[in-house]
Amino acid sequence: MTEQYVLDLRAAAEPPAGVVGGKGAHLGALSRIEGIRVPDGFCVTTGAFRRILAAEPGIGDRLDELSRLDPDDRDGIRALSAELRRTVEGVAVPGDIAEAVTRALGRLGERTACAVRSSATAEDLPTASFAGQHDTCLNVMGPAEVLRHISRCWTSLFTERAVVYRLRNGIDHRAVRMAVVVQRMVFPDASGILFTADPVTGNRTVATVDAGFGLGEALVSGLVNPDVFTVRDGEIVTRTVSVKERAVQALPDGGTHEVRIDARRQRQPALTDEQVVRLVRLGRRIEEHFGRPQDIEWCLAGDEFQIVQSRPITTLFPVPESTDAGPRVYLSVGHQQMMTDAMKPLGLSMWRMTAMVPMHEAGGRLFVDVTPRLAAPAARAGLLDVIGKGDPLTRNALETLLGREDLLAALPDPAPGGRPGAGRGGAPAGAPPAPLDTDPAVVTGLIARSRASLAALERDIRTRTGPELFDFLLDAFAEHKRVLSDPLSIQVIMAGMEATWWLNDHLLQWLGEKNAADTLTLSAPGNITSRMGLELLDVADAVRPHPEVVAFLEGVEDDDFLDELARLPGGGAAREAIETYLGRYGMRCVGEIDITRPRWAERPAALVPLILDNVRAFAPGAAERRFAQGRQKAREKEHEVLSRLRSLPDGDRKAAETKRMIDRVRTFIGYREYPKYDIVSRTCLYKQALLREAEHLVRAGVLAEREDAFYLTFQELRDAVRSHRVEPGLIERRKDAYRTHRALTPPRVLTSDGEALDGTYRRDDVPAGALTGLPVSAGTVEGRARVVHDVARADLRPGDILVTTFTDPSWSPLFVAIAGLVTEVGGLMTHGAVIAREYGLPAVVGVARATRLIRDGQRVRVHGTDGYVEILPPDHSAPS
Repeated sequence: MTEQYVLDLRAAAEPPAGVVGGKGAHLGALSRIEGIRVPDGFCVTTGAFRRILAAEPGIGDRLDELSRLDPDDRDGIRALSAELRRTVEGVAVPGDIAEAVTRALGRLGERTACAVRSSATAEDLPTASFAGQHDTCLNVMGPAEVLRHISRCWTSLFTERAVVYRLRNGIDHRAVRMAVVVQRMVFPDASGILFTADPVTGNRTVATVDAGFGLGEALVSGLVNPDVFTVRDGEIVTRTVSVKERAVQALPDGGTHEVRIDARRQRQPALTDEQVVRLVRLGRRIEEHFGRPQDIEWCLAGDEFQIVQSRPITTLFPVPESTDAGPRVYLSVGHQQMMTDAMKPLGLSMWRMTAMVPMHEAGGRLFVDVTPRLAAPAARAGLLDVIGKGDPLTRNALETLLGREDLLAALPDPAPGGRPGAGRGGAPAGAPPAPLDTDPAVVTGLIARSRASLAALERDIRTRTGPELFDFLLDAFAEHKRVLSDPLSIQVIMAGMEATWWLNDHLLQWLGEKNAADTLTLSAPGNITSRMGLELLDVADAVRPHPEVVAFLEGVEDDDFLDELARLPGGGAAREAIETYLGRYGMRCVGEIDITRPRWAERPAALVPLILDNVRAFAPGAAERRFAQGRQKAREKEHEVLSRLRSLPDGDRKAAETKRMIDRVRTFIGYREYPKYDIVSRTCLYKQALLREAEHLVRAGVLAEREDAFYLTFQELRDAVRSHRVEPGLIERRKDAYRTHRALTPPRVLTSDGEALDGTYRRDDVPAGALTGLPVSAGTVEGRARVVHDVARADLRPGDILVTTFTDPSWSPLFVAIAGLVTEVGGLMTHGAVIAREYGLPAVVGVARATRLIRDGQRVRVHGTDGYVEILPPDHSAPS
């Protein structure tokens, strides 16, 4: 059968985007929606583009070279993309394709003015819109010019901007093909863009219309500022009418030019109110058809709107599904758990099954519905107080919502006797604990119970396979929840936290000293996470004396290095030290709340750079010295504080109360990290068992590889084990969705209308130009900023300031080498803050966009007591 190189636009709704490209498929679908006018036209299919590439076999090699380039290698990209464009431009359009295009033009009218527009197969996707990446040519007249501009659209696949966009979005150059849309040209009175959801806030109930005179290129190029209208429920709620001095219009013989708008029209709106509302109604119809908010390009000719493009708005964060009526308010679980990355379906489903409160999924993240607590004034105050202590930005976002009378009026009546909410790990929080004796035996008893429960799980899970394993795991999840909700465990955690808050509040009031508890908690006993960082220094002590071991580790890339290590002089002791460390902490990893993340025990090479950094940066015995120094500083601080208090009026009482709180915080604050260690240990055992089942499915041909199991929910994996069947195409769809989710940034607060809020700081005590955050560990330090996104590539040196998005316990080994910490996410009692205080590192967390505003290598000053970061000028020299 002869391939069809030209398809009528109205037929393009049926062929897949692989034939007509994303734009062509969307325009074809639009042309079939009742009441939507789309200019007539046709598509030159991707088959024609394949013919062009086939004419030059060397293009494939160039594309392979392009794929290997780094997105930041602009010189390499510029050279290769220019070579590809020249090659494509040099290929003559085959005669049969030119003939098909000419026939299609004849149906429109051979001298009809046309718009010739690129339509790539990776264009207008839910994950990446490619807006502005490829060429559009307006007012093109005659077959020869149309063919020339079709060739120009083909070459635009290889512009530098398009190549970089694909590299940054992980899109294979070889997988992308270019179709071209040719449409009858519209000569509009006005044109612009309609967003059926607010592109800034994400609110799905608000549509925005940008409008200007003439062709839309005036707006796209920034030649004029548009009129902007926002519409909610069929009414214009805001309007901004700009002075529009210029417009782009078509020339009689082809092409476009700028014209000056008559002075009397410059301040007139490009659309009437009635037209704006009518346009939004059309947009809602298009949105309903495609099932998601749309970015729509429109033209107004006479009094008729024509739609020339519609694509998904790719930047919106999805809204959690809910059957509850009325507005809902959701808090991000990831911002509480210090893991805001997207999770795979197995990780999401298992976290939901083991959490203490119901959770909602959106964009590969989890959220808790706090609407019931906001509805009740007393519960609302408690929620804001707890949230404010942990993350002022989240509190501010909630207060912004609560400041709107329409939201408060619409909140449901509070349910009597409802759960108080979710604290750490989904555990109940908010109510003050009953008095607790300052007895270390309470903590040791809790840890002993935890270890016994974990040992029972490890023993029993080994014998379970097949469907029986999943039944066993459901019972194990019940024990998991019991550990999370153990009243005594929660009481101990709250005792340590409340003692910290008490000390900071009262010592500020009595002595005028900020964050005094930060020093008083240095080297607090029993903190499993801080011990994890210090014990990696002990591993370095086992490696350092053996030069051949150090040299070998410097070349390690694979995870099977331990056997070869043991054959080197001194390698046996080094291997034993690493394996002992993995025996204690091998269940940990970055993003460890997601069961699908590779653990250190699975990828031991991830620890090698950290070990080598410790070998270079520290002398033997550093772990013991650092812990002893911290403990001594805490004792000295305690003596100083108590002495100063006794000199005050009523000083003996104040000193006695403070001593009780110091004892309490040093007894209990270290336990704060243990429940997380226990839960991650359990999660690792679940994962090992589930991977064994996944291996059975691979051998049975049900899964292509065992990690494909991560793209199934717990129930779907259970069903697959029972039936030896997985729905065709499900794994690939889930992988595509995961790639989409990874590109999204989750908000701290999300509403059922889709509005995403991250909050702002309300402070006037920060110097101009400084970055504001939450002070979590006292002190001021200056150093080189190292912006780190991957622990394995940290390359930190003593004195550096670690700047990153978030930290979880797996980052703790890095803390021993740095001088300060800055994160975008965090709170007073999150892991990074706790460990920073343990190690005496000045730290500021919750610094919005820190990893983008601070460049790697810049010198910064971290004010851990006052909560801000200064970026120092390039000529600033380090203190001597």
